[in-house]
Amino acid sequence: MTYLPIILLAVLALGFAIVVLRLPRSAWTLFAAALVFGLAGYALQGSPGFGGSPRAAVEDPDQTGGALVEARRSLFGPNPPSSYVTMADGFARQGQFATAAGILRSGVDADPNDTEAWIALGNALVQHADGRLSPAALYSYAQARKSAPDSPGPGFFLGVAMIRGGDLADARALWADMIARAPADAEWREQLQQRLDMLDALIARMNSGKPTE
Repeated sequence: MTYLPIILLAVLALGFAIVVLRLPRSAWTLFAAALVFGLAGYALQGSPGFGGSPRAAVEDPDQTGGALVEARRSLFGPNPPSSYVTMADGFARQGQFATAAGILRSGVDADPNDTEAWIALGNALVQHADGRLSPAALYSYAQARKSAPDSPGPGFFLGVAMIRGGDLADARALWADMIARAPADAEWREQLQQRLDMLDALIARMNSGKPTE
């Protein structure tokens, strides 16, 4: 039961990065490898498929941190991030999430409308807390959404954090609300709906008591 949520998370993140965030083809292999190595360690140590189960640290935080950096960067395309984000990304790639979060706090203080910095801060805080969504992380994602209400990025990464923590129902509610509120012609709407359908199938299977391995 542990492995399917982890596999789903990897598929959701990779698929979203490729189709919606337009991750360059040349980076597909690197991004996929980072997801596999980072999330495999987490799958071996925890049981994220069960709500209320203890959260375990990722065995290779540098790999997971790098994957999140690449996915987030894909969302913002060729536009370079602020110097704060660039510096923080270097620490996040090495698994030094507390240091990254400290730098990003300075970044959002300097520019409260820096959407990418807010998302990066939320991701760093979640990673530092071993997958737990702290009030500070939730606030960071909320600020990112406030600064860019039409961007799917804040909600997507918040949903990924929820799935990693085993909060599948909350992730489902969040993504369903995003789809309901999205313009009919939003480029990312259909792709997120497909991810939501996958999540619904997983939740239904878990609720039925059938094995998911």
